Amino acid sequence: MNVVMVGTGYVGLVSGACFSDFGHRVTCIDKDVSKIERLKRGEIPIFEPGLDQLVATNVREGRLFFETDPRAAVRDADAVFIAVGTPSRRGDGHADLSFVYAAAEEIAGLIDGFTVLVTKSTVPVGTGDEIEAIVRRVRPDAEVEVVSNPEFLREGAAINDFKRPDRVVVGTEDERAREVMRELYRPLFLNETPILFTSRRTSELIKYAANAFLAMKITFINEMADLCEAVGADVQQVSRGIGLDNRIGAKFLHAGPGYGGSCFPKDTLALVRTAADSGAPTRLIETTVQVNDARKRRMADKVVAALGGEVAGKTVAVLGLTFKPNTDDMRDAPSLAIIPRLQALGAQVRAYDPEGMGEARRLLQDVAFTSGPYDAAEGADVVVFVTEWDQFRALDLDRLKLVMRKPAIVDLRNIYRPSEMAARGFAYASIGRP
Repeated sequence: MNVVMVGTGYVGLVSGACFSDFGHRVTCIDKDVSKIERLKRGEIPIFEPGLDQLVATNVREGRLFFETDPRAAVRDADAVFIAVGTPSRRGDGHADLSFVYAAAEEIAGLIDGFTVLVTKSTVPVGTGDEIEAIVRRVRPDAEVEVVSNPEFLREGAAINDFKRPDRVVVGTEDERAREVMRELYRPLFLNETPILFTSRRTSELIKYAANAFLAMKITFINEMADLCEAVGADVQQVSRGIGLDNRIGAKFLHAGPGYGGSCFPKDTLALVRTAADSGAPTRLIETTVQVNDARKRRMADKVVAALGGEVAGKTVAVLGLTFKPNTDDMRDAPSLAIIPRLQALGAQVRAYDPEGMGEARRLLQDVAFTSGPYDAAEGADVVVFVTEWDQFRALDLDRLKLVMRKPAIVDLRNIYRPSEMAARGFAYASIGRP
């Protein structure tokens, strides 16, 4: 099938590359000329394991193309996906749909023959109705069905998530559109992937409900971690004890400094606003947003405590800047709340991240970015683990202790065991453990 993917951000690029690997002919469209030129040269603008090889293979095989002009590709397309950004709107937290609506208007004027227009971007309930209204206004004669097909990709594991998903959700009640979507996802039939067909509005809400539930799950275990610290329990054992219950499950029960990234912060906020506007407020999600924001700021207090309450003039080494490992995404990362707070108290910050320092340089001021974890720890009064990159899991602790001014560690991801750190002579603080 001929597929057009409008937007070459995280979702659009991964989805387009995976569809082409299924055997479809995919053209990825973006108005950013420099970005398209980079992609044509084989340069991938985001870090996602395996994406560079996937793109290179399908470009070489003649299934994947990158263009700035959508006209020819849209005219020949069986399906056009809108995969542009929907950031939180300044001031009110609603999703900014201006890019979605602009894309829909442009596509509507180019469609030739029956075409399925698919919203892949994360959008509030009712957005598909607005897109359909735009299409009917621009092209009353167009044979178009507007479909919702939300993405459920985890950064760092997106290719596997696309090719081996838990489910595919498609929002449409039109049989022709259903057939197109079935054909697009036909390669997944061998894996017996459930394809859930719903109404368009139901599909749109499923995406937000899923992310909100996971965000609440993370926030719940983080609050249990605080309770564990207060009463002398171990949050990791609590997590395992409740996660073995099939009704609960073990995923997203890892205590830490709070959730971040491109999805959970903006999607929970957008759902809260949508629910309030609809007269059905979501109190649990409202509280989740508030608790998570406060938690990220409060993590700096653990560092202050490790420094004996005296921060001014001290050197803090921060290992890990991105919101999670295996990505270069800095959006709403806990480090963006922790580092400025420590700097405001007078700390000097040295930092290292395997993939995120390029973006971190743009977002953080007066940080000494280093070439590795031991360089970051040079002369430090405390080392803070903020992101659980694999390379931080087996550091040479004797070497680390040797280069530090004082052997103190604040482990916000529970990478190491307290007994091991005590045996190595470190003053060690973690999350929710005695």
